[in-house]
Amino acid sequence: MPSSTVENYLKHIYLQQRRDQLVPMGQLATTLDVAPGTATAMVKALAESRLVDYEPREGTRLTANGKRLALSVLRRHRLIELFLVEVLHLDWSEVHQEAEELEHAVSEKVLEKIDTLLGHPSVDPHGDPIPTAKGKLAAVPLMSLAQCNTDDRVQIARVIDQEPNFLQFVDRSGLTPGTAVVVNSRDPDADAVTVSPESGSAITIGNAAAQKILVEKT
Repeated sequence: MPSSTVENYLKHIYLQQRRDQLVPMGQLATTLDVAPGTATAMVKALAESRLVDYEPREGTRLTANGKRLALSVLRRHRLIELFLVEVLHLDWSEVHQEAEELEHAVSEKVLEKIDTLLGHPSVDPHGDPIPTAKGKLAAVPLMSLAQCNTDDRVQIARVIDQEPNFLQFVDRSGLTPGTAVVVNSRDPDADAVTVSPESGSAITIGNAAAQKILVEKT
C-alpha cells in the first residue's frame, strides 16, 4: 500500500494537472505546504517508482500507474465526504478536512460498502465527480456562474472552492448544487452578477465568487 504522503502527492498532482501538461514544482510545493526542496525530493522518489514523470526545472506529470492510484484516492475522499454528510449529518463545510484524514485509512471492502449504502453516487456533496471503482471519471461540460448571460436558466452543479467560509457563504445564499437559478443581471462596473434561486430572494455576488460556482443549462 502506498503511504499517505505518496497518496497526497499523487492526488494533488492529478488535481492540478491540465491535460498532459507539467505541474510546476513551486505550485505543487505551495499546495502541499512544503518546502520546494521537499517536494522535489518526493517527486524524484515517485519518478523512480514510475508513478510520475519528472523534468528538472520544469515540473511533473502522472504516469498511467500514478493516475490510477490518484483516482483511487480521489474516489475514497469523495465517497467519504458524501458518507459524512448523508449518513453522519456533518455540515458540508466540515467534511473536506475529515476526508483528508480518513481517505488513507478506509479499506476497499469498507469503501465498497459505503458506495452501495449511498446508492453508487456520481458526485460528492460539493458536486465533484466521484471516480468509479474502475478508475473512470465522467467528464461533464460545465461553465461558471460568471460566464452565464442575463436571463440564462441554469442549475448549480459544483462548487470548486472547499474552504469552510466559502461553503458556508454558498449555503447561506441558497446556491448549493442541485439548485436552479435565473441570472437576473450582470454589472461589469461592480464586477458582479445577480441571480434568483428557485426558492429565495435575488442575491448579488462578485465575479470572483461566481467563478467558483459551476453550472449547467436547464
